Amino acid sequence: MVAVDLSPAMVSLCREKGLEAHVMDFLHLDFAPESFDAAYALNCLLHVPNGDLPAVLEAVHALLRPGGLFFLGVYGGGTLRGEGPFDGDDHEPPRFFSFRSDEEIQEFASRLFEIADFHIVGSDELRFQSLTLRRSR
Repeated sequence: MVAVDLSPAMVSLCREKGLEAHVMDFLHLDFAPESFDAAYALNCLLHVPNGDLPAVLEAVHALLRPGGLFFLGVYGGGTLRGEGPFDGDDHEPPRFFSFRSDEEIQEFASRLFEIADFHIVGSDELRFQSLTLRRSR
């Protein structure tokens, strides 16, 4: 297992637990093509603007071996729509969010991946979109 995070502090915590961890962002993943059997992104793509999401998904796609799996989980859909700061976020400084409709997130994903599973957990501001994707080519 290899962990990647933009935050040096989070990478340090992973390393303290004995994990291989690297400070990187999605658009600069410094691994050889087809290096991984699976990838896992829980709520991190929630902070990627729609304009950058295709390039991020392409970067993950390139790292997976054919048939590799990618779990993508984000809050969104339902009443959670749009890009920018989220009114319910009390983080300082305010964070950027991209909340996508069910159709939007599946459209982005299906450009490069086969959607093996899509389902929703929760509702309203706690509505979570869960996708299991497979690299078919």
